[in-house]
Amino acid sequence: MMSARVREWLKLMGLLHLTTHDDRVEIDREIESRTGVNCDDAIDRGLVNKQEFEKIARSILNRKRKRKESTPLVA
Repeated sequence: MMSARVREWLKLMGLLHLTTHDDRVEIDREIESRTGVNCDDAIDRGLVNKQEFEKIARSILNRKRKRKESTPLVA
């Protein structure tokens, strides 16, 4: 399940409209992977600060953009 905090922080940073549900789930998973705890708990406990969060979010958005750019057009 996607974190409420991910959605909240993306909105505060002006990035929410750039993300899909899948992007937000990926951000959630990345935070859980880095911290070893539930994403909401990690944010609430200060294990991820806003700068780190934005870096994670932007890296996931950049990965998605690069995948789109490298996908060949099918005729």
